[in-house]
Amino acid sequence: MGEIEQRPTPGSRLGAPENSGISTLEHGQKPPPTPSGKLMSIKIQMLDDTQEAFEVPQRAPGKVLLDAVCNHLNLVEGDYFGLEFPDHKKITVWLDLLKPIVKQIRRPKHVVVKFVVKFFPPDHTQLQEELTRYLFALQVKQDLAQGRLACNENSAALLISHIVQSEIGDFDEASDREHLAKNKYIPQQDALEDKIVEFHHNHIGQTPAESDFQLLEIARKLEMYGVRLHPAKDREGTKINLAVANTGILVFQGFTKINAFNWAKVRKLSFKRKRFLIKLRPDVNSSYQDTLEFLMASRDFCKSFWKICVEHHAFFRLFEEPKPKPKPVLFSRGSSFRFSGRTQKQVLDYVKEGGHKKVQFERKHSKIHSIRSLATQPSEPNSEVPKQVSDGAQQSVSLTLGEGSEPPGGQSCPQGGDLTAASAEDAERPRGPGPSRSPAGSAKGDGASGAAAEEDEELVKDRPQQSRPRAPQPSTGSLTGSPHLSELSINSQGGTAPTNAILSPNLSPDTKQASPLVSPLLNDQAGPRAEDEDDGRRKRFPTDKAYFIAKEVSTTERTYLKDLEVITSWFQSAVSKEDSMPETLKSLIFPNFEPLHKFHTNFLKEIEQRLALWEGRSNAHIRGDYQRIGDVMLKNIQGMKQLAAHLWKHSEALEALETGIRGSRRLESLCRDFELQKVCYLPLNTFLLRPLHRLMHYKQVLERLCKHYPPSHSDFRDCRAALAEITEMVAQLHGTMIKMENFQKLHELKKDLIGVDNLVIPGREFIRLGSLSKLSGKGLQQRMFFLFNDVLLYTSRGLTASNQFKVHGQLPLYGMTVEESEEEWGVPHCLTLRGQRQSIVVAASSRPEMDKWVEDIQMAIDLAEKSSGPAPEFLASSPPDNKSPEEAAGDQESEDDLSASRTSLERQAPHRGNTMVHVCWHRNTSVSMVDFSVAVENQLSGNLLRKFKNSNGWQKLWVVFTNFCLFFYKSHQDNHPLASLPLLGYSLTIPSESEDIHKDYVFKLHFKSHVYYFRAESEYTFERWMEVIRSATSSASRAHAPSHKESHVY
Repeated sequence: MGEIEQRPTPGSRLGAPENSGISTLEHGQKPPPTPSGKLMSIKIQMLDDTQEAFEVPQRAPGKVLLDAVCNHLNLVEGDYFGLEFPDHKKITVWLDLLKPIVKQIRRPKHVVVKFVVKFFPPDHTQLQEELTRYLFALQVKQDLAQGRLACNENSAALLISHIVQSEIGDFDEASDREHLAKNKYIPQQDALEDKIVEFHHNHIGQTPAESDFQLLEIARKLEMYGVRLHPAKDREGTKINLAVANTGILVFQGFTKINAFNWAKVRKLSFKRKRFLIKLRPDVNSSYQDTLEFLMASRDFCKSFWKICVEHHAFFRLFEEPKPKPKPVLFSRGSSFRFSGRTQKQVLDYVKEGGHKKVQFERKHSKIHSIRSLATQPSEPNSEVPKQVSDGAQQSVSLTLGEGSEPPGGQSCPQGGDLTAASAEDAERPRGPGPSRSPAGSAKGDGASGAAAEEDEELVKDRPQQSRPRAPQPSTGSLTGSPHLSELSINSQGGTAPTNAILSPNLSPDTKQASPLVSPLLNDQAGPRAEDEDDGRRKRFPTDKAYFIAKEVSTTERTYLKDLEVITSWFQSAVSKEDSMPETLKSLIFPNFEPLHKFHTNFLKEIEQRLALWEGRSNAHIRGDYQRIGDVMLKNIQGMKQLAAHLWKHSEALEALETGIRGSRRLESLCRDFELQKVCYLPLNTFLLRPLHRLMHYKQVLERLCKHYPPSHSDFRDCRAALAEITEMVAQLHGTMIKMENFQKLHELKKDLIGVDNLVIPGREFIRLGSLSKLSGKGLQQRMFFLFNDVLLYTSRGLTASNQFKVHGQLPLYGMTVEESEEEWGVPHCLTLRGQRQSIVVAASSRPEMDKWVEDIQMAIDLAEKSSGPAPEFLASSPPDNKSPEEAAGDQESEDDLSASRTSLERQAPHRGNTMVHVCWHRNTSVSMVDFSVAVENQLSGNLLRKFKNSNGWQKLWVVFTNFCLFFYKSHQDNHPLASLPLLGYSLTIPSESEDIHKDYVFKLHFKSHVYYFRAESEYTFERWMEVIRSATSSASRAHAPSHKESHVY
């Protein structure tokens, strides 16, 4: 479009098709004719410091030159970039895309125009093309070198270590030091050399694309990421710096951010001579409007910054390019400047809908090749970004797929188009306070962005994060520690920066083409991915079942580490900010969890390194002895025995925490507030039991390995020895585990009930909870029943803010009888419960449900008869502890905001996670303590592709199954889930031929009108997901779900 001279581009030299670059035209529209006339040559400095000359007509607008550069690079997402140059007053300004170039660049022969990143999205996973992420990584490298990306020494060393990994590959100390001596990435680099080398050692096996992705993940968390400072003064004359970002306007003092004006708070932006004015929306509690004034060096500086603000607001906040204003009849007032180009939403939509072909490329200093799919499919957030290879002046750029996530979102603010009145209220996108993204990701995206918005009914949408201060991010083994995410191929979850996972099957064995980014992890894309690409990747996986069992250890270990971090990092951080927890309790909890976190971080690294060798992904590329996992398991389980003292303390810590909560309102408030954080996706006390649960998982995995291997196999002996060790540990802790699970469940139920005193007493055991209909004078009314070993409670859901359940009555089990009474009352599945003082008639939703209640109630009656006598009265006349419903804020409905769906659960104001009580209420089913115990054993994590009923594309997500629920993440390194799907009441089946799925390893979940398809990477993982999900769905339905072998067509 912009290049008149027909010169071969790096892409065309590699056989790439012509590319329309960053055209902002809608489909079907033709670009305006390029102005004819005399050509002028303009030098463009690329992000890798090479220079290219472009010839464009003198009268051509700036857009023609930008399009020419993007075409040259085969860059699809060129809208994030811009061209900057020094004007005649030596002020660096952006090239206006609507004005003729000759009117902006006075002496083109003497000016070098820089091609740089202009718009930095809040999340790099919103960059859907690998090439785009690569160019962003080059920008970060440039900002580091120029001192614009200020950060501490650890962050700088970590960033440089990823750059080094991308440029020279795996760690070799001599090569590292030689490379660092020749390349200066940051001022005073020598002082950081040892740290850089140490960090680089952790990245073994990481591809250049993964390194770029990791680099952006770290950089985006830095305060100065994407910030360009503009000197100014406030009204008092204090020197400050202004900057603009995707979220709004920022104020810095030096490199420290001292204020921020979110787009949602800004009503109008304007400037008058040297004064830059921000008019804020009126405060809720006051009637006046506040206008802030900043003084800049000159009118030109002020206008330049105002233009940048207008462009940022339009790009990140509007749905489409703002329309030009009508020309005034007599005279104009103010500036006619407006944003030109596609908005971020339009870019994301364009990449999802457009079709592009694969292009091979080479990376500078890298031996790894990558394939970039510009095709219709969504590219993953982790696809490898091609590097510009420059030999002299030539650049060979290749692109790799990228996946899209949604527009960042969130606040509404003026677009600031007018000199005086920049109000953009009418033009703004009608968004909520946070990103409105559909949790599910792209066809192959591990991430879940907003690809198929159609059926996100049952998914909990990610609540806005920006408004809540985030706890310090735990430095886990995942981000810096785990070098090559074992799923680099499949499970690596390439969605987010830290994660790099490839779509389903991985490209792992093929080192040269192992681009973990080729997976759509985080960015949800709507586009379907190529079938042959899928199959090709699947074939590269090791075929041994033992490999997939080992991979399950890796994926579940990642989740386990995240669960430990909830205590060691997030909860500890919350506790440290308030003096509400006694030192004795702190010393009982945190010192007994931190050694476990450190141990399992190293354990995960060892597993991932072994998997990398098994897949042939590392430089070693050795097989044979590395195609086993028993030796790693044995070594680490023996190491775990040294930590047994800490494991024994966890039950004591749980009891002490609950005792402390009962005795301290401040501690209770602290824990309640912490449970409202998204990172605490399960009840807090559940995380305290995770180490005990994990031992059972190791035991199950080793049992499967021993069953799989013949006794003659080289790995059998180690697996059997490891199984013996872990069995001994589980046996020692089994009694404690059962006792603590009951203790934890009683305390969890206590939060859901109003009107009960002393629910948690020695000897009381929980048996079953669920929904039954109680027959009364008004007919059948839904009630929630709670069965313990001494009493049966029945409740109704109260009309409180937290929707707790109010206890209406109790029936002591001592002396109770149960009899079926369908004929007597004419009600299907009817039971009469006759106590010594009261009798009630209840009806179940189905015959299987009634049978389960009869069996458990009869067992509980037998237990009560064998006890010492009738249970003490514990029905209270008022809510216990004199708590108001607001104080007991913690019971959110199960399906976290499945908005639009009639069958979805109601959203509660406070959020404590998916409580089984509410799920059972809405799904009209029940769950027993036995079911909870089975659920503890059946936990699973990994990548799945998900498809909605009416969508075409498959979206790659990191999925965690626990607590009868699927939790969906962009990637395994995310700190909180995007959405959750409680499974009680769902049916698990295999798609029929009529559903036109035509894929291997697909299972179907449906409840009423909600239908989801999930696709696993292999037969083993398919059967494992079927097994664990069936354990949850069978609690509500006895229907048999056919196995893969029974009904799946290979």
